[in-house]
Amino acid sequence: MRRSSGLGGWGVDDHNMAALPKADKLVRDKIPAIIRAKGRVPKTHVATATEYRSRLTQKLVEEAMEYSQSKDPEELADILEVVRSLCTIHRTTFAKLESMRKAKAAERGSFKKRIILDE
Repeated sequence: MRRSSGLGGWGVDDHNMAALPKADKLVRDKIPAIIRAKGRVPKTHVATATEYRSRLTQKLVEEAMEYSQSKDPEELADILEVVRSLCTIHRTTFAKLESMRKAKAAERGSFKKRIILDE
């Protein structure tokens, strides 16, 4: 399987870099350099703290939808990257988040038993 440049969310593959649409979304830090390396000039800005929080929330939903459609575990890695960034905003660590997860699992359980609540 051919690895992508990471621009799939832009609706392009590595062989069609000429048609980058306006994205108006948060992208990984190295995406502008990747675009420049392909001979394009990306238009970017650095988000304010408020915009960053909002864009990370949008990105979390976007990545979850991509996983929902593709079932590709690589999308789960993207979700984790967004979650790690959100941890920074909330002034916590991924380790503390994992501790919260474990506490909830101890109190309420996890999803391992595949229980569906019908009514």
